[in-house]
Amino acid sequence: MNPGMHELHAYPFEKLAQLTKNIQPSSLDRISLTIGEPKHPPPALVLDALISAIEEVTKYPSIGGLPELRAQIARWVSRRFQTRPLDPASEVLPVNGTREGLFSVAQAFVTPSTRGSVIIPNPFYQIYEGAALLAGAEPKLVPSSASTQYLANYRALSDDEWASCELLFLCTPGNPAGAVIPESDLRFLIEKAMEHNVILVSDECYSELYYDETSPPIGLLQAAHNMGNSSFKQCLAFHSLSKRSNLPGLRSGFVAGDSELIRDFRRYRTYHGCAMPGHHQLASIVAWADESHVIDNRALYRAKFDAVTARLSATLDTVTPPAGFYLWPKTP
Repeated sequence: MNPGMHELHAYPFEKLAQLTKNIQPSSLDRISLTIGEPKHPPPALVLDALISAIEEVTKYPSIGGLPELRAQIARWVSRRFQTRPLDPASEVLPVNGTREGLFSVAQAFVTPSTRGSVIIPNPFYQIYEGAALLAGAEPKLVPSSASTQYLANYRALSDDEWASCELLFLCTPGNPAGAVIPESDLRFLIEKAMEHNVILVSDECYSELYYDETSPPIGLLQAAHNMGNSSFKQCLAFHSLSKRSNLPGLRSGFVAGDSELIRDFRRYRTYHGCAMPGHHQLASIVAWADESHVIDNRALYRAKFDAVTARLSATLDTVTPPAGFYLWPKTP
């Protein structure tokens, strides 16, 4: 058995389900505060595309995805993050939701025999730790707190810690705190990654849930482009339709960046076997091509934050995060 199996903790949502399964609800309407699952309706044009393409289930999909999907993703990335045009053939790869992609990228690139480290922000999306353990690496947690604006302090890492690291997970906007890593810190990470041959894996699944329409969060590829790293060396950015388009069940995302890493990750995935179904790919093309539903989605979240903070602020210390959809009142 993979020795990392003995180090895995119970997955949080499964543990939570066990803890709550015998609780009898009151007669009051309940608000689920468990898994962060979008409750807004998905865009009708995407559902229509999904239904019209249902006969694609008769075909085996390819790991590389449809050229039309990769092209649409490449256009979206360069437009959203103001980068040079991406090459759809070599710098973009669809994944079956970023959870699957974030896990498998560690299996592809971590050397298990060395017991090197995978650096992880804390608190963190549990997939990062599980991916590190099952890849044979040592998770190295970098804490965050109110004093660091809920950002992991990667600048506190020593040269020895950088030297032992093979892969670093970052999450911007952060899950769960919603903090956005500033460009100066992204540039610092890219410089360190190139110096120490560390692969940067940026989880940007919440990048489209922000609240100042004039200031969308910067991404890793954007920072790389701005600092002259036009090949995105050492950089991989993961994005998803789950939060952006309220489509968590579609399991549709992508990774973009360093063409050499994308090439090797694609080769790994030909054996890993997670190809996105064809009708999901065709629906995803429609989703990535449309921004109107994304703008409407942000407005709905903004209204919810305003309504909740107005109710809670009289008794609890609450701060609306710049992005994401979690609100964290300070406990008394």
